[in-house]
Amino acid sequence: MFSKSRINEPGPKADDKPKAPEAQATKPNMDFTPSAPKGKVSASVLSSDLTIVGNLRTTGDIQVEGTVEGDIRAHLLTVGESATIRGEIVADDIVVNGRVIGRVRGLKVRLTATARVEGDIIHKTIAIESGAHFEGSVQRQEDPLASSAQAAATMRQQAPASPSQQPAPRPAAPPPAAEAPRPAPKPPVDAKPAQ
Repeated sequence: MFSKSRINEPGPKADDKPKAPEAQATKPNMDFTPSAPKGKVSASVLSSDLTIVGNLRTTGDIQVEGTVEGDIRAHLLTVGESATIRGEIVADDIVVNGRVIGRVRGLKVRLTATARVEGDIIHKTIAIESGAHFEGSVQRQEDPLASSAQAAATMRQQAPASPSQQPAPRPAAPPPAAEAPRPAPKPPVDAKPAQ
C-alpha cells in the first residue's frame, strides 16, 4: 500500500550496521475490521417520507419513521413519533412513540407519552407512560408471540364461556297438529233485524 516517507528521518550513521530482515520489527496487520461486532446488525430504518404497502418480516430490528400499511414482524420494533402503522405488529420488544392502528403482540411492550394506539395489546410485560393514548384491551399471556389462531384457541380454553358465548336455549317444539285444540265454531249470523 503506502510506505512511510523518510524525508524527515535522519539518515543512517556510519557506525550503524544493517539489520537482518528477521530482526526488523513487523508492522501490524492493516486489514479492515468492522467496528461493530459481527453478531450485531444495525436496525433497518424506514424514513419519514417512505410509505410501504405490504407486510414486513425480519429477524433483526426495524425503526419505522414513515407509514406502513401491513403487518410487521421483527425482533425489536421502534415506532417513531412521525410513524403510522396500520396492521398487526409482532416483536420481542416493541417501543411505540407514534401511531399504531391494529393489534400489538410482544414480550415487552412500551407506550411512550407520544404513543397513539388503537387496538388490542397482547403482552408478557407492558409499560404505559403518562400521556399515552390507548383505545383497546390489554391482555397478558406467557407467549404473546404465538400465532393468532393458537392464542385464540388458548384463550377459549382458559376463559369460562360468557353468557353471550353460550348457546341460546332451544325453543320448545310445537305440539303435533292432530292434538292441537280447535277453536269453537261461531254461531251463524242472522240477517233479520231484531224486533
